[in-house]
Formats: sequence, C-alpha cells, structure tokens
Amino acid sequence: MASSARSLNARRSLATLSVLAVSASSLALVAPAAHAADPVDITLLNINDFHGRIDADTVKFATTVEQVRAQAGEDNTLLLSAGDNIGASLFASSLAQDQPTIEVLNALELATTAVGNHEFDRGFADLTGRVADAADFTHLGANVYEQGTETPALQQYDVFEVAGVSVGVIGVVTEETPALVTPTGIADLTFGDPVEAVNRVAAELSDGDESNGEADVLVAEFHEGAGAGTPDGATLEEEIAAGGAFAAIVEDTSPEVDAIFTGHTHKEYAWTAPVPGTDRTRPIVQTGSYGANIGRIELSVDPETGEVTAHEATNVARVAAEDLTLPRVAEVKRIVDAALARAAEVGNEPVAEITADITTAFANGVRDDRASESTLGGLVANALWEGMSGITEVDLGITNPGGLRADLLFAGDTSANPANADGVVTFAEANAVLPFSNTVATVDLTGAELDEVLEQQWQRNPDGTVPSRPYLQLGLSENVRVTTDPAREEGDRVTSIRIDGKLVEPSATYTVSTLSFLAAGGDNFRAFTQGDMTDTGLLDAELWRDYLSAQSPITPDYARQQVVVSGDAVAGRSGALDVANLDLTSLGSPANTTLSVSWTKGTETGDAGEVPVVDGAARVPLDLPVRAAGGTLTLVAQPSGTTVEVAIARAPKTAARLTVSATPRKAFATRTRVLVKVKVATAGRPAAGTVKVRAGGRGYDVKLNARGQGKVRIAPFRNAGTRQVKVVYTGDELTKRATRTVKVQVARRR
Repeated sequence: MASSARSLNARRSLATLSVLAVSASSLALVAPAAHAADPVDITLLNINDFHGRIDADTVKFATTVEQVRAQAGEDNTLLLSAGDNIGASLFASSLAQDQPTIEVLNALELATTAVGNHEFDRGFADLTGRVADAADFTHLGANVYEQGTETPALQQYDVFEVAGVSVGVIGVVTEETPALVTPTGIADLTFGDPVEAVNRVAAELSDGDESNGEADVLVAEFHEGAGAGTPDGATLEEEIAAGGAFAAIVEDTSPEVDAIFTGHTHKEYAWTAPVPGTDRTRPIVQTGSYGANIGRIELSVDPETGEVTAHEATNVARVAAEDLTLPRVAEVKRIVDAALARAAEVGNEPVAEITADITTAFANGVRDDRASESTLGGLVANALWEGMSGITEVDLGITNPGGLRADLLFAGDTSANPANADGVVTFAEANAVLPFSNTVATVDLTGAELDEVLEQQWQRNPDGTVPSRPYLQLGLSENVRVTTDPAREEGDRVTSIRIDGKLVEPSATYTVSTLSFLAAGGDNFRAFTQGDMTDTGLLDAELWRDYLSAQSPITPDYARQQVVVSGDAVAGRSGALDVANLDLTSLGSPANTTLSVSWTKGTETGDAGEVPVVDGAARVPLDLPVRAAGGTLTLVAQPSGTTVEVAIARAPKTAARLTVSATPRKAFATRTRVLVKVKVATAGRPAAGTVKVRAGGRGYDVKLNARGQGKVRIAPFRNAGTRQVKVVYTGDELTKRATRTVKVQVARRR
C-alpha cells in the first residue's frame, strides 16, 4: 500500500477498524500547516476501464500517474479505480489471465478499486480467489449480495488516511452485470441498486458510530456512467435529462458523498454537479478508457470538521514520453517488457494450418473491401457459431468487416520464426485478425429484429445521414443464407433469411453469437440493441484461436452466404430471375461459370436445367410446374458452391372467358335436342379443368379439346316455356371458376 495512504480496513474485521483508524491517524504524514484550521489538500487520482492495456502506452500511462502524484505530493495523493481493470484485455495481458495488469497496478500502488462487470468474466470464485490473491489492493462491491439476501458478498468500502484526513471509498458495479457476463459464474449472486448501496454505506460511515466505520471524506466509485461525454458534445444537464442510471447517480447519491468517480461507459467528462438538497456542488469524473487519461479530483478539506471547502476536477491526458527515472515507472517498465516478450514468444507458436489464403475482400488489388463478403469474414462467423458449442447454444454467427484487421496468408516466413512455414498460422498471426480484444456476446433477437440488423448493412448514422461507407457487408456463418434486392425501398431490401435451410419466422427468437462491439450497436447496427444481450466474457481472439486449432487444416470456403436476387419464382407461369454477387473477391476465389437450377417440394424434386454465370451474375429462365408451388427453388453456382434458395410462389388465378351457345334457341318440348357448345379461353395456355352443363334437371360433363372447345347435346325439355341451360367451368390451380347461363324458348309440340 502507498506510504501516503494507509488502508484502515483492508482484510481486517470491522471490530478492529475504529481502533486502527485512531492509531493510523496519529502516524500519518501531514502536510505542514500554519495552524490547525488551515485546509488540507487531497488529490484523488482515478482510472476506469483499463481493460488490461499492456502495450507500448502502458509505461507512458504509469509515467502520467507518477508525474501527477509528484506534483500533488506523495502523502496527499490516493490512486483509485472505478473497475474493469482486467477483462477484454490485450494479448500480452490476456495471455497470462491479466496477471501483468494486476502487477502493474500493484507497482503503481493502487489503493482500491470498485469491481466492474469484467472482473466477473471468469466467475466470482476467480475474482475472490486468484485475482484478489494477486492484488495488493481491495475490490469493492457494496451492491453485490449473496443470492436472494442482503448480505454483502464483497467488501463494501475501504478507508485510507491521506494527509491526516480519513477518506472512505465506496465501490459499486452496474446493476446490469448479470446480462453482461456468463450467468453460471455469478449464479450465487444478486446485483442491487448501486445508488441505494452507496447511500446505505455512506450513512454508516458518517453516523458517528465508529463500530461500523467512519470517514471524514467520502468518495463513491461507480462502475456505471453517462452515455456521452465532453468529446461527444454532451453536457451534464443533457445527460441528467436523458434519465437512467447516470441521472440517478447525480441526483440521488447521498449528500454525504463528496466526490464521484464513474466508469463502464468509456466516456470522458469532468463535471461539477449539484448536491441534492444543498447549495453545494461536487465533482463527477470519468476518464474514458484504456488509460488514455488519469482522472484528478483535488479536494480542500477542513481537518477539524472533515468538510470539503473546495474542489476541482480535471482529466489529465496520458503523456507522450515515459520517464524511467521514476521508481514505480521503472518497475512498470520491467513488468511490461516481460509480458510483451512472453507474448512475442507465444506468438511464434503454430496454432493451425491452412491450405490456401483466407482473406478479406479485395477491390482493385487492395484488401479490406468492407462492402463485400469474404472468406475470412465467413470463417470468423463460423468460429462465433460453431466455436460456442459446449459453451452455450446459438443459432448463427455474425461478424463485422471492420473488425478483420489482418489476413491469413498461406505463404510462410521462416526468417524470424523457423516454425512459420507455408500454410502455418502462428498464434500472433491468428491474434492479428481480431486485435481489438472484444468479448463474445450472444444476443437473442426476433426474426424481425434479425431482418432489421441485415437491413442496416445499408448504413445510416443515428442522425439519419449516410456515412462515408454507405454499405457494410456482415460476415455470416455457413448455415445462413440471405437473399437481397438493393433496388427495393430502404428497409425492405432483405427478401429472405434462412437458417439451417428454414425460413426465419418474424416472431421466433434466434440467438446470435457476435462481437461485443456489434452487440452494443457498433458500426450503426443499432438493431442489435433491441435484443437481450449476454456478454460471455470470452475474448474473441481466444475463441478464434481455439476454433482454428480444432478445425486445422482449414480450406477456405468460397461460397457466399448473401446473394442478390431480383424477380420471383412462380409455379405455373413463365418468368425469370436475375442473380448477382455470386463470386467472392477474396484472394484465390474462383470465378463461377455455371448455375444449376432445381426445385424441391416435399419428397419430389425437379431439374430445371443449368445457365451460364458471367462476372458473378446469371439470368435464370423459369417455367416451373404448378405442383412446385410452395416448394423451394435451389440454385448452385460452380465451382464455388454458392447456394441460393428461393421460395416458389403460386401464381394468382386468372379469369377464364367462358363462351356458350345453344342451338336451336327455340325448341319443341319432348322433341328437340339442343346442342350446347362451349369455349374456354385462359391466359396464354390450354384450358384445363371440367365444364359441367345442367339443363332440364339433368347434368352433363363436357370434354374440352386442345383449343378449349367442347360440346354436348342435351335431352329435350319436357315442358314448354323459357328454360335455362347453366354452364359451369370449374377452373383449375391457375384459373378461376366461371359460370354462364343461356335461355332456350320451348314451345308445345304441334
């Protein structure tokens, strides 16, 4: 623990807390003052959402902390965190289960931290065991309770003596944590209202009863925050007006709390907020993320009353150069260098083999065409789908093109690594494909919401404008087939979605495995946020490497999952489909040359021939039999194997023109046999179906010839008068029923 801040209750029972608080106060180093009433200046330094950033910037981050600490004075400074120190980390940290990050924070003498949701990524037992044992700082979670009780499952607060003033720090985590981590890891926990928990503990620390802990100054560490910050153009007033968790933090946190640090939303702000029910204000700060800034709150405290008389809040940007003359920085440098060296060593190890290049889409010889499907995008989506087997059940995998930052190339390079022969994929090469340390998230979407996700490939910014990349092609797992028609109206361009060969139902629920970036609505795929999201805590790169290893050797799949189709497949009516985007543009992708056409309905199949493919497009003439209605038209492009499935519709029935004549129109009762002639004209095809004639109480069937004509001579009418001959064409699957009536004048026999 830092020499300037002695923990009064870390790993101690509350029964001994009051005694230690008094003794520690007498031992603390206090800044010189002219007399007892002079205010004491305390500097609170804070980080949030560091997420294991062990890289070239880590030592600069440490330098920033130490330079600010030196400016404020060792004995007047306390370093804190609002959580998510670990989890979703860079390779050099995640490789060692974030031990390098914990060691860096130990070296910087972090005093205490609120738990973030990512502290629970590997489960509660891992947090309270391995992580807590490795850390020299305490983990606070006042709103984390044993399942179904109000019994705290974690330490709720810690108290430190800084320049003779006792500073109490209360830590809480977002109440949404159960939706952000794997449920099994926190099955024995309940996450309560963070503001309520802070207020409850703040009341205990300021009630004058030393048996439950006391502090002069109270700091709340919320792993929860505003939805937008200063760089986004947001103001405190706007964020309060937006409501939600942040508004509650500002407006409902107890007046006993003197300063508030926040996190979780990765936003940057240093605001002065009104204290509810008073005429005072207090600072509320978040640093952004990844150690880009150090939050600094300076408090002037009356040492006799413990009252804060002034405050100032800022975010200090990470410095551009490291300073190894600072002892703690030098120690951080040693830790970081060792972690990076180990990462490089592991990075040379082979994890899989490929038989050919697996890349992003290319355009004009340049990789990373984000408007096109790719072999790499499909493989990553497969990893998100099949790689979750045994972890949780998912229906499909989806990835975004911008997350694919490197290709898997068949050609090796043994100059620096003898193991990196042709076809070998090393640990580092696999990791370079997905370098952002996203976690894998599952999102439960209805079929209608999934359709909206795919519609958002045609991009719109939140303000409705079209971004510089107007179209982003999602990578889909191989069990998904999508047809689109870009010529249709925006929002209606996805014409079909099939998962495992079955059409998606709008009201059914489908579990999508994707990256946390997409699940949060990244890249303007905001429809993801309409679903129920669970963050598994599993790093995408870790899942990816394991999948590559399990599937090795891997051959690229050149089949597309999404194809452009215009026109309709209609049974019983001639027509055509235009099919485009059959070819991939990834390295090594073949140009398709043929498209076979067949149909299936139940157990019956039919071969509809083959058409040529030119530049990834084909025109498919169709003349499907009536019995194919309700079935599926299947198009298979070769040699890629791209498969397109289209529902076969039933042609709407057309009207028949029924012509009827009766000869003679004047007849004698019981004597004259009238000849009835019929003609049925249909839409450009021979008439089918039956014609029935009814006259004089008798019925007759008329057989039609190839021209749709027929005749029948009816029996004589028995009685004189005006008699009717009713003719009915019954219709068929394509033609409507038609009826005509003619009259015959029947006279008595002379």
